[in-house]
Amino acid sequence: MIPDISRRGFIVGGLGMAALTLAGCGGSPGSGTDRLRVAFASGGSQESLDPHVLPLYVDQARAKACFDTLVGWSQDMTPQPRLAESWESDPTGSRWRIVLRDARFHDGRPLTADDVLHSLRRIVDPDTTAIAAALFRDLDLTASRATSATELELVLNRPNFLFPLAWGAPGTEIVQQGATGFDSPVGTGPFRFGSFSPGGPALYTAFDDHWDGRPAIGELEFLPVDDEEARIGALLSGQVHYAHDLTPAGAARLDGDSRASALSAPAAANQFLVMRVDRPPFDDARLREAVRYGIDRDELVRVALLGRGRPGNDMFGQGLQYYPDVEQVVHDPDRARALITEAGAQGQAIELQTSGADPNFDAATTIVARQLTAIGLRVSARTLPSENYFRTIREQGVFSQNSTGSLPIPDYIGRRMLTSTPTYDFTGYRSPEIDRLYYDAIGTDDEAARATGFGRIMQLLRADSGGLVWAVRDWNVGVAAEVSGLEPARPNTFAWANFAGARLG
Repeated sequence: MIPDISRRGFIVGGLGMAALTLAGCGGSPGSGTDRLRVAFASGGSQESLDPHVLPLYVDQARAKACFDTLVGWSQDMTPQPRLAESWESDPTGSRWRIVLRDARFHDGRPLTADDVLHSLRRIVDPDTTAIAAALFRDLDLTASRATSATELELVLNRPNFLFPLAWGAPGTEIVQQGATGFDSPVGTGPFRFGSFSPGGPALYTAFDDHWDGRPAIGELEFLPVDDEEARIGALLSGQVHYAHDLTPAGAARLDGDSRASALSAPAAANQFLVMRVDRPPFDDARLREAVRYGIDRDELVRVALLGRGRPGNDMFGQGLQYYPDVEQVVHDPDRARALITEAGAQGQAIELQTSGADPNFDAATTIVARQLTAIGLRVSARTLPSENYFRTIREQGVFSQNSTGSLPIPDYIGRRMLTSTPTYDFTGYRSPEIDRLYYDAIGTDDEAARATGFGRIMQLLRADSGGLVWAVRDWNVGVAAEVSGLEPARPNTFAWANFAGARLG
């Protein structure tokens, strides 16, 4: 299984606050030997130190500490230089020349073009089950080559003027040539690996020779605290300095508290209702439209998200590049009832699948079930186990909840919506027209034509795919008052869960 990369991680018991007794304090504040303690939900035996697998958010954060990527995604989801100092394509968009910066691995070895090529070969190898493999489907690694120790040429089977976006995706970290095992990972990142226990703590120390400067803290410790209440309690009691992934209610608890505050990145995560278009009853477009007009997004944002978000418009990526300007869908229960009547579905029983995999699902499930019952459907909730929820709704789903953090819109389409990438498919929707529009868009250097193409794709997905974004919510983390150097950041961006600039005191 390749889990949904954008989710928060699974809730597993047996760890929680007990793990905090392992946390050390390090040196005095501001000394550069301080230990920053960060609390994440754990994944138990599913956790991985392999930077190309990364099933959970905590895995992504640990990989970010230990490794670097060629580029990093900015808050507006554009590529910014990291290990790639510069890059350029040929006029066709099929050949990319990359110049690497002067960087060293933790064992002192210099970064080389061969390390990058080895990393890419490992990502596309099916045996790796890399989460970013779909983004490199058109890379010809036989033709790609190192042109010097610090320069390489990547060759594509078809033009892609947006190819650098792929280099900053989660799971594209650069590893040493020949690296296969990651029990003691060696990267070029700001922190050296120290120790790790699956489902338990992980310790990293500052890398003095990091190309972007030594971190301000001396040690970084990841602590497993599965329950949000426990993460907030640990933060307020001073046992941790950072609490990851807070619900709107959790973030509200920190409002006005002198001990800690919430850092909130607006419009950073998408909340979905997912209808399978290849299975009854939502193979009937009239019922999909009834759901679209039957839910009240304003109420969902106000109640389920406590106002910490904004109504969605049934398309992923609100506020990002290539998001089309279309009229906001509005709550229209009369139209929804008419569609249900036309479909002959009055009183039809429909199960809404949900789980604790996202803590925002519970409140939304109750509201959605009530709203859809009011228009003539009989909606009941079924809670599925968190640990295999996303696989279950891919394989057996009919009507379910989902959510995802921020991704560039081309990345989102390339991973999930093409006929060649069914791994992340939750709706059963496939369209050759979307494939054609996508490859035309990435294959042109005409930005206006590209924007038109992606806009058309998004509107087709909105109309036909069965994936309905009811809200874009804030992304919340808790930070202790004595911590500086962290900023609100969208998930999956370079600044998200990046502790290299953090300071204590």
